[in-house]
Amino acid sequence: MSLRTEFVAGGYTQVLRPLLFRTDPEIIHERMIRLLSSVGSNAVVRTLLRGLTGEKGRPTTVAGVDFPTRVGLAAGLDKDGLASRAWHGLGFGFAELGTVTAFAQPGNEKPRLFRAVSSAGLVNRMGFNNAGAAELARTLAGAGIYRGNRAAGIPVGISIGKSKIVGLDGAVEDYLTSLTLLAEHADYFAVNVSSPNTPQLRLLQDGGALVGLLRALTGRAAQLAQGQDSPPVPIFVKVAPDLSWGQLDEVINNCEDCGAAGIIATNTTLRRDQLAAADLGLAEQEGGLSGRPLTERALAVVSYIAERSELPVIGSGGIMTEADAKAMFDAGAALIQLYTGFIYQGPALAMRINAEDRRRA
Repeated sequence: MSLRTEFVAGGYTQVLRPLLFRTDPEIIHERMIRLLSSVGSNAVVRTLLRGLTGEKGRPTTVAGVDFPTRVGLAAGLDKDGLASRAWHGLGFGFAELGTVTAFAQPGNEKPRLFRAVSSAGLVNRMGFNNAGAAELARTLAGAGIYRGNRAAGIPVGISIGKSKIVGLDGAVEDYLTSLTLLAEHADYFAVNVSSPNTPQLRLLQDGGALVGLLRALTGRAAQLAQGQDSPPVPIFVKVAPDLSWGQLDEVINNCEDCGAAGIIATNTTLRRDQLAAADLGLAEQEGGLSGRPLTERALAVVSYIAERSELPVIGSGGIMTEADAKAMFDAGAALIQLYTGFIYQGPALAMRINAEDRRRA
């Protein structure tokens, strides 16, 4: 590890994280996004931050999008794109904003985010709290972020989900609204049909429902690309780790048949069997579990998909160390995403993964 990485790692885990973890996790999250929003709006500060935490990684091209490194930010940390221009300075090679819905919504009742510290995990039941797709489009336009222009310094993906007030029979139009509003700003879309925190959402992973949704979204993307110099915006599907292998086979087949550009594996889990004894009190909390308890299952799902499909896979879930990232890449992941690992390890985690990935290139 370089001296710079040691400095960033020690500063975060030994000084900053103990202070942050004294406060409610959602309050800290909101403060962090406000701070990073300010950082992102200042070119000088962005450059200084990039000089401290930036590590050249291993560039790659996936679904026609050029990624400067293979380590990205997972959806959920920057739901409304307020910090979209800051993530490059923290070592990320791409950032996935959202999950955003067509209608603005407050999400579930608080408290809804919990730390499982002994397990290095988080339990959340946020419920897609966001300001809505139209507001995200305005935010990105204000930041000058459009598809392919790299105004954020890195590719920007957008995760779209179903509005809570919309029933399953209106889900397709709801997703189409978000895609249409945001198509000119997204380098790719992630279709979130796997969050456990919106009622009935995971039913959209099932056979006919997923086929109808994907055909509509890929069709709209193709329609919007007509007369443009660029191909249709790529569409990825984010799957749950709790699917059976048979259910996952069906999802893979449907993604291939309907023109999806790839699969993101995985979302959070409803399982609690990997919680440490000290965190068992959280077993009764509703919501999705992320972090170390998800590492083994997420890796298994990525490996399963990569062995059975030519579609690129983005590995997400339980990546807490550079060894976890290496295992994901070795299992066939073309890209990886961090969320809980970033909360527990800070920017040094992306730095370490990028440095190790570059050495292995």
